[in-house]
Amino acid sequence: MSQTFETASANKFIFSKIGKKEGNMLYIIIITVLTLIDQFTKSEMLSVADGSIGYSIPVIPGFFHFTYVENHGGIFGLFQGKIGVFTVVSLLLLGYIVFTEYKNFKNYTKWTKIGVSIIAAGAMGNMIDRIFRGFVVDMIDFNGLWHFVFNVADMYVHIGIYIIVIDYLVRKTYGKRIEK
Repeated sequence: MSQTFETASANKFIFSKIGKKEGNMLYIIIITVLTLIDQFTKSEMLSVADGSIGYSIPVIPGFFHFTYVENHGGIFGLFQGKIGVFTVVSLLLLGYIVFTEYKNFKNYTKWTKIGVSIIAAGAMGNMIDRIFRGFVVDMIDFNGLWHFVFNVADMYVHIGIYIIVIDYLVRKTYGKRIEK
């Protein structure tokens, strides 16, 4: 009887670990699919524009365009011409974030995990550009609102942050009744 109990306990432990690994597969899929979508949009814009910086496709003239821009710096075009330094600093920062998030990920709620995964996809999409192109392709241009041109990966970062903040506020407002 003791052996049966030990076997059952061992199986429960093994299957709980397998379930957690399979559960994390969803987040790996989210990161992979979103990164592929980001890279596809950038590749298509680069192809349509034929590398011609400033090439623009008006969707809503004077308000929303797809405009090909090469960002050789950081967020909002800051640090132009410093892509190498920005890439190294970003890689170090990403390494630190991956290390800390990997340890803490299991403690997050489902929505926070989704938010972190979406942010990771955005960071990965822009990092792929920096490493393999030497610049980040931007194309989403709301020139009727502001002067910044951005891309799908940038949107992922914002959406992921919004999901995490909303998840936090909902849990804070409604207490721990919300399921992890």
